[in-house]
Amino acid sequence: MPNQPLAKAALLMLVIVVVAVTSWEIHLRNQGFDTTYYDDPALWAHKRKMVYEPSDKATVFSGSSRIKFDTDIDTWESVTGEHAIQLACVGSTPLPVLDNLANDEKFKGKLIVDVVEGLFFSIHGADDRPVRNIKYYKEETPAQWASFHINHLLESQLVFLDKEWNSLGAKLDELPLKDRPGVQNFKGFPSDFGRVKFSRQEFMTDKMAADTSISNKVIAIWQMFGRANTTPPITGKPLDSLFAAIKTSVDKIKARGGKVIFVRPPSSGGYRAAERKFFPREAYWDKLLAATSIEGIHYEDYPVLAKLTCPEESHLKQSDAKVFTSELIKILKEKGWFNTSATK
Repeated sequence: MPNQPLAKAALLMLVIVVVAVTSWEIHLRNQGFDTTYYDDPALWAHKRKMVYEPSDKATVFSGSSRIKFDTDIDTWESVTGEHAIQLACVGSTPLPVLDNLANDEKFKGKLIVDVVEGLFFSIHGADDRPVRNIKYYKEETPAQWASFHINHLLESQLVFLDKEWNSLGAKLDELPLKDRPGVQNFKGFPSDFGRVKFSRQEFMTDKMAADTSISNKVIAIWQMFGRANTTPPITGKPLDSLFAAIKTSVDKIKARGGKVIFVRPPSSGGYRAAERKFFPREAYWDKLLAATSIEGIHYEDYPVLAKLTCPEESHLKQSDAKVFTSELIKILKEKGWFNTSATK
């Protein structure tokens, strides 16, 4: 048959591809990688659609990476019987999400907003991820919706599809390039720093939590970011304007019967020292609560939470995230956050 050579070549190519992909998958699993999800706008939009659940059935979380790492969703849902909807975005201010929910007349639920001073009290917000996520949510097409669900099915089974750590771009970032004058080569975070569940909960691996050489690399990254950020914290009228905008958003949610509370998760070491220096509590956290007439939960006010330490000074390890979540539930229950007696 005239097409027989072509058929043999195609079969050979198929065998090569299958062997190569299978070998790469096995190699990554032997390296300690497990399935994870790419925290892209599609995943965020999937969770954003859930915020309309009844207020006695769900709590929405917004903020930056701390609330993503520190809230153990399995613990929250098993203790409260509620659905935890995670809308936080790493490296970003939560204020665009707060504004988006405030201006959504259909949202009448409960919202927890975490406060990481360097991001929260920022005009620029460091990263535009929330804006991109909201735009995607509003403009998502049927094709994008279908692609997301197909990707979810594949990501749940195949480690090599991990775009964050195992893609070609991620591997190129690991090349040992030297810094040039005026240009610092950011090689990215260690691969053990974060994994993402389908719930959008993020967690550091046990390897990182136990290995100070890895956590020290992340601490060095925080220090590098700190040196690169030469913009002074906002004060005076810009800060007052920020408080006013937050209060407007909060009042809109409260007027529809919703609830909002601010939470300040733990930080440690040099990172916490820098936060105290540049964002003193009385000038930022205390004024935020006073300006918005909203309650807040600051970890330093609660003995169990105050004892928690972050391996890389900014996020909790998995076991401590469960402690943080359990204590947070107890505190919220005392404040009347839950509408039922389902919590233990």
